[in-house]
Amino acid sequence: MRRFRPVVLTILAFVAGGFATVGWQDWQTHRAPAAHAATPDGKVSFAAPSASLADAPASPADPGQPDLLSDADWPRDAPTPEQVIYAQPDLLNRETARLRSRTPGKVNLYAVVFAGDGSQNVFRNEAEYFDKLLSQRLGASGHVLVLENNPASLSTRPLASWSNLEDALDAVASKMDPKQDILLVYLTTHGSEDHTLLVDMDPLPLDQIGSGDLPGILAEHPFKYKIVIVNACYSGGFIPPLQGPGSMIITAARSDRSSFGCGEQSELTWFGHALLVDALNKTDDFRQAFAMAKQQIAAWEKRDRYVASDPQISVGDGIAGQLAKWRSGFTPGPAVPFAPAPTTPPVAATSTGSTR
Repeated sequence: MRRFRPVVLTILAFVAGGFATVGWQDWQTHRAPAAHAATPDGKVSFAAPSASLADAPASPADPGQPDLLSDADWPRDAPTPEQVIYAQPDLLNRETARLRSRTPGKVNLYAVVFAGDGSQNVFRNEAEYFDKLLSQRLGASGHVLVLENNPASLSTRPLASWSNLEDALDAVASKMDPKQDILLVYLTTHGSEDHTLLVDMDPLPLDQIGSGDLPGILAEHPFKYKIVIVNACYSGGFIPPLQGPGSMIITAARSDRSSFGCGEQSELTWFGHALLVDALNKTDDFRQAFAMAKQQIAAWEKRDRYVASDPQISVGDGIAGQLAKWRSGFTPGPAVPFAPAPTTPPVAATSTGSTR
């Protein structure tokens, strides 16, 4: 399942550079070189274009070209798509360098948080909040990597992409004791009826991640104990290929149901709010937190007369006992209040409505 990441990065850069000939005819005259460097505040700086991509003259519509080549929704005053692609190794290396070594003598928890859809701020809000919750309350400070697609974090967070997910897992695996430490992967985005997660930062050509892909990505390392939380519509379809000994799989919905709360006005998804903000601020037991969240979501859905999303959980042999050992190794911090992450106007949504 390991993909040829250097080759893929080169191809992506070539594709992005080729936008000038297929959709961005004046791009090369407006853009600055794709040089970038780390700044003291932790951002990656880019050479600013002399004119925003959003201000570049639009080329005539060509029905033969795919929609992903359009630059109409790319945020103003942002690095160009090519600059974003070239910055990924630096961004990811900076984030992985911040990972702390495991604490010996106890079970450690390491987490990768993946916010896949860059068209709505709700997913970034969830990723940023879970980072704080894990670090400040759940004893995982220095053990969290956040990948996210959002206009506001193109120079501060690595993209949520298939290749970056593999690299993030490489990084946490290098810090963990694979025989006793626990991996947590939290994915939040839109989901489809064929059990595919939306990975989108249009117009970047990012691969989607399906229920058949994620097990192979995780299998690249011998993670004996893991929690995988999939917060998306139809996410129950991820349980069969992921479940097994040592694994706890939690999903926001069953395989044939939508989940709710990702509209343009939402700050968090219903499942994210119920599980992260409400439940995990009261208990550090993931199984108990799931039960609390499921009950709360059912009440909200009944109130609003929605078809029940019916969140799901699968608990494999051994993971409950290992989580108990993890909980015995730290004292939970105080509840972490939720506040939306600072934003810029989001890229136009690829879907509408409140279901995901």
